[in-house]
Amino acid sequence: EVQLAESGGGLVQSGGSLRLSCAVSGFSFDDYTVSWVRQAPGKGLEWVSSIVNYITTPYYADSVKGRFTISTDNAKSTLYLQMNSLKSEDTAVYFCAKWGLGYDYWGQGTQVTVSS
Repeated sequence: EVQLAESGGGLVQSGGSLRLSCAVSGFSFDDYTVSWVRQAPGKGLEWVSSIVNYITTPYYADSVKGRFTISTDNAKSTLYLQMNSLKSEDTAVYFCAKWGLGYDYWGQGTQVTVSS
């Protein structure tokens, strides 16, 4: 059974850092693209970053490029998102998601709140 579970969200001041984690089970990073997607209050889903089949170059939205870093730890079956230089506009619920035929599995989300 495929499962994803995020953790690591919280309240941080503008300019601060957080690291989100997404523990996965039921599939391998070698075989699937995994992504971080966020939803700000009152807004739609926004793609943040993806890593494709573990070994390829990661991709980032322009809004986070240079500030966020996506990575995986195959031994721990965990996806990470290191977020630095956080801004108030980064406030959102952050989801990890597996790409199958579309995003077919999602975590429950973790709240990130950046205070100015």
